[in-house]
This record gives sequence, C-alpha cells and structure tokens, in this order.
Amino acid sequence: MASRTQSTFSPPVMEARRWIEGVEFPANLPLINVSQAAPIDPPPENLRQAMADALLDSTTHLYGPVLGLPALREALAKNWSRHYETTVSADQIAITAGCNQAFAAVISSIADQGDEVILPTPWYFNHKMWLDLSGVTAVPLDTGADLLPTPDAAEALITDRTKAIAIVSPNNPAGVEYPADLLREFFALCHRRGIKLIVDETYRDFDSRTGAPHDLLDQDGADETLIQLYSFSKAYRLTGHRVGAIVTSPSLLREVEKFQDTVAICAPQLGQKAALWGLENLDQWLAGERAEILARRAAIEANMPKLTAKGWRLLGLGAYFAYVEHPFADSSADLAVKLVKEASVLALPGTMFRPSEDASGTREFRFAFANINADGIAVLFDRLAQLDWPLAGPSRTA
Repeated sequence: MASRTQSTFSPPVMEARRWIEGVEFPANLPLINVSQAAPIDPPPENLRQAMADALLDSTTHLYGPVLGLPALREALAKNWSRHYETTVSADQIAITAGCNQAFAAVISSIADQGDEVILPTPWYFNHKMWLDLSGVTAVPLDTGADLLPTPDAAEALITDRTKAIAIVSPNNPAGVEYPADLLREFFALCHRRGIKLIVDETYRDFDSRTGAPHDLLDQDGADETLIQLYSFSKAYRLTGHRVGAIVTSPSLLREVEKFQDTVAICAPQLGQKAALWGLENLDQWLAGERAEILARRAAIEANMPKLTAKGWRLLGLGAYFAYVEHPFADSSADLAVKLVKEASVLALPGTMFRPSEDASGTREFRFAFANINADGIAVLFDRLAQLDWPLAGPSRTA
C-alpha cells in the first residue's frame, strides 16, 4: 500500500546536495552553490547575544501559546500595519515553525482530501509537496513570458473543488514581483468565487519597490478571502530556528490552532524571542540587508549580457532569485549534474519547479544568490558563458 509520502517527489534541495557528496572541487574552481535561498551567514552578533540571554530565561524552555508569543504577535501586527499602511491586530497573527508550516497549517484548515488548489508555474516545490501529502490536487496555472499568471486563465481552472489560489510574491523560484493591480485582480476573482487567496510573502523584505507592495488588506472582503504568509528566516537569518507567520482572520486562526496544537504545539520559543528582538531592534540592519540583495540583483543584470550573447535568456529576477532559460539541447535536469562536474556550479533545474509534463522546465534554471556577492556573480556568469554544450533550437519564448 502506498503511503502519503510516496505520493510526492523527493525534496529537491536534498537531491541536489547528493550531487556534490564526495566531490573534490579543484582549488582553481571552487564550488559556487546557488541551489538554495537560505542565508548561510549567522544572525548579526547583537541578535545572537539577545538569543544567548534568552536561553537563561526559564520560559524559553517551556511550551508557549499555540498561536505564538503575545508580544511577538503584537509586534508583527504593528510591523504589518506600518508596512502595508493599514491596521492589523494581533488576533489576526499566528506564529508557526517556519513559513512552510504556515502553508501546511493553512491548507489543512481550508481544504480536504480531493480538493484543489491552483498554483502558478513555475511553482515553489514545497507547496506542491504539501498538497500531495494532503491529498489535495495542485492545479498548475501557466504563466506567460513575464512569468505572471492572468486572472482569466486562473478562473478557467476553478471548479467546485477549488479552495484557493496560492501566489508567492516576490516569487520563488521566478523572482518576479506581482504588481499591485494584478494582485487586486486575483483578490477580486477569489472573493467573487468564494475561495481563498494565499499570498506567500516570505521575501517581502527584499522587494525592490518602496512603499506598500499592495492594498489587499484594505479590500472589502479581505477578512474572509485573504491569507498572507511570512518568514522571519530570511529577514534575520533564523533559518534553523523555524519562525514563520500567518496573517488572516481570527476565525480561520481558530482552525489553524488545531493544526498547530497537534503538530508542533508551538513554534520554538528561542526563535520567537529572536524574531521579536529583531522586529524591535533591527530595522536599520535589515535595510542594509535589502540594499545588499538589490546590489546583487543589479550585478545579475550587469553580467547577463555575457550569457545573452551565448543564447541564454533572463526570464525573471527579484528577491533571492534569477530564473533563466538556457540554450542547450539537453534537459536542465541532466545539465544540472554536468554543471557540478564541469563548472563547479550547483543550481536547481527548472524541472524541479514544474509538472513533469511541462517541457518548459527542461530549458530553465533557478540561480539563488542569497550567498553569493557581486564578485561571485561575475565569476558564476563567466563560468556559464564558457560552457560549450550542444545547442537546442529556438526557445519557447523567443
């Protein structure tokens, strides 16, 4: 008998890590790892000191409230209100053990086995995996040359089993930032059809735009339609401490509480206290982190002509990601392994972000630049420009 875990694929990042197991990279060609969008640098020293101090607090080692520390929920509500230029209250906030758990909690709270959730492609693979594990059908929503979906195409996919459309903005893996008017159109569609709009804003803090990225919280019906997800992992380098959040109606959070209580009881206390300290003390530091990511984005744009001359195309760029189309005859699934062996580059192929029947992924790669600076980006693009593999015909979007 097949299990739920057998209904989905192996974790892509873990699969990619196996490609470099036991490989010794030459001194003149060290590994460039652009496979994962998780910062490897530790939190800033003052935050680590605050975390060390928190370990001396006996409450850090106890179960906490299922929906999160009240002080953290209140602080995030104030932060959310300021960022989106609206009013959000603490009872609209739940704290989870990472943003992946936030998505899992939401899906478990709104959908049942046999239901459907629409995911734009290329999709974030962990969203697809959780839907598989839940017995919920992931319905792929194709995107255009700009990697942005249209509400009309989404509406054509809605059935009586559809429970939500799930969007990531800024996008993982494509990097694209959804325009405010497009998000408003998706919200209107979801509200009219009585389904949820899930907006995963894990990379909110690295959006290139200034001001509120959208006004969805101020739309009529937001309370019953909108669900926002967030991660402290990227903002404060707390990936190993697992702190995420859900922003939605208090009534839905009562359902989320059931999931949380049976899965994790509460998000880790140390991570929550770290996130709270970050919200209260690290605005200026986080602004510097954003500036650095935007500088790396600019470095991608500056170096892209090296690849364009060789037939590559930049499809999407933003947050931690450059999503590109390669010019070669072989599938990116095979070329990703060759990249490790021949160029000392570890990257994820587009096949990991699309349904198996979607051939577009065979021509695509995601390069995550969370851990590679402008100089490293130049080296990466030099290596890619030197690849001399058999070429394919014209691209699907040329």
